[in-house]
Amino acid sequence: MHIPDLHSFLKTDLHLSTEITYPAKTILLEEGKISDKMFLVKKGALRIFFYQDGKELTLEFITENQAVSSFESFLNGNPSDFVIETLESTTVYELYAETFHRLMENEEFQHIFLPLFYKRFSEINKRLISFIRDSPQERYQQLLKNRPELLLRFPQHYIASYLGITSVSLSRIRSRG
Repeated sequence: MHIPDLHSFLKTDLHLSTEITYPAKTILLEEGKISDKMFLVKKGALRIFFYQDGKELTLEFITENQAVSSFESFLNGNPSDFVIETLESTTVYELYAETFHRLMENEEFQHIFLPLFYKRFSEINKRLISFIRDSPQERYQQLLKNRPELLLRFPQHYIASYLGITSVSLSRIRSRG
């Protein structure tokens, strides 16, 4: 979700959000906890993951000008199904749920936020379909085409987890070109 317009909107009234810098490896949301914040990334990177059979499975990488929360938790008060962690020193704007609900009554905010939310929903839907339809090689090629910066920015074991494969499988795919 790209958010420059959202940043500008929030800056017009500085009490709407708080700018905070977190060091790398900081957990911003734990699995099973209620999310009361949305994070709008100004600089840095976050990873969304969950645990299965003692392993971390990466759902998504969130980088500059994107927003993230456990939206099911943030909007409905349900426990989060995943963890949100900083991968590097990261500066975010934090928007509390109470403020967000109040802002959703503002037409200008809706005009900015809803298209971003729909775009993000579409991206998640495409990723889900890719996991069902595409081979790991095809998912890797899509990543290479659509978000190549991730391959340079994050460790191979995170990329492999994101693709739903092992690091060994990722090495084989990379060697095939």
